[in-house]
Amino acid sequence: MFDRGAPINHPPPDACTRPPLEISLRMGKKPRMTNALITLEDTHPNDIAAFKKELQEAFALAVVDEFGGLDDGPIPPDEVLDGAVNAPGAVTLRILCDGKKVGGAVVTINAKTHHNSLDLFFLKVGEHGRGLGLKAWLAIEKRFPETITWQTHTPYFERRNIHFYVNKCGFKIIEFFNKHHPDPNQPGGQDDLPGDGDAFQFEKVMRPSRQGFDEAE
Repeated sequence: MFDRGAPINHPPPDACTRPPLEISLRMGKKPRMTNALITLEDTHPNDIAAFKKELQEAFALAVVDEFGGLDDGPIPPDEVLDGAVNAPGAVTLRILCDGKKVGGAVVTINAKTHHNSLDLFFLKVGEHGRGLGLKAWLAIEKRFPETITWQTHTPYFERRNIHFYVNKCGFKIIEFFNKHHPDPNQPGGQDDLPGDGDAFQFEKVMRPSRQGFDEAE
């Protein structure tokens, strides 16, 4: 699946300055819920290559379903993933199920404003349909309890992602980017994505903002 976030309308520049990516959480017709323990751990530098490969494989499923193939190579390309992982404030996480790596996420944490973003989120191919995605997201919320808002971003064609974020995780759609209303953070469009670049911006409010106080902490 794949994403990004910040406050309503215009994300703070230090929180969201690059294309968000959200890798497909492919929901099964009859999700098999699991009692397995979901935990998070920081991604080791030696694991970044595998992290990127698994993320690209997960996203490829949705792209192939919608467009029939990957004509321009892996999506998102390595350079985009490298930019996300190495961006200021980025935290790269591994999602573990009973100690086994089943996915990953990259979040951008703004310690000053507490308006954070989910930039990348995926489950490995074969790990979908057991309720792991929702458990992983709840674990991320718990790991960053000072968050005021989370924002994320997904392409228009990722209907499963839209369902997941809105109906499962409690996000609300706050903006629709298209050629008549481009993303201000990407004035040239999202060249790393297939299709026409249309995308939804989501936000989840975690707690009220104490105007002036949260920024000063």
